[in-house]
Amino acid sequence: MKLLIDISGWAGSFLVVLSYALTLVKNKDFSTYCILMNLVGGMLIAVNCFYYKAIPSLVTNVIWSIIALLSIYRAKRHWYQDRKRKRKAQGY
Repeated sequence: MKLLIDISGWAGSFLVVLSYALTLVKNKDFSTYCILMNLVGGMLIAVNCFYYKAIPSLVTNVIWSIIALLSIYRAKRHWYQDRKRKRKAQGY
C-alpha cells in the first residue's frame, strides 16, 4: 500500500510540473490538458499527503484541485453558451 501511495504522490507531482511546463509553450494551446493535469495531479498529491498526515500540503492540494474543477466548470459553461449562441444565429 505504501508503495502505491508513494507512486501516486510522485505521479501527481509530475503531472503538476508538466502542466506548468506546458503553459510556457507559446505556439500551442494546452489549456484543457493543463487543467485536467492539475486536477488529477492535485488529487494524487492530496492522497499522498493524507496518508502521511501532511495537513498543510493536503489542504493546499485540495484547494488546487477545487480551482481546477472550477476552471473546468467555467470552460464547459462558456462552451455551452457559445454553442447556444451559434445555434440561435443559424436559426435552430
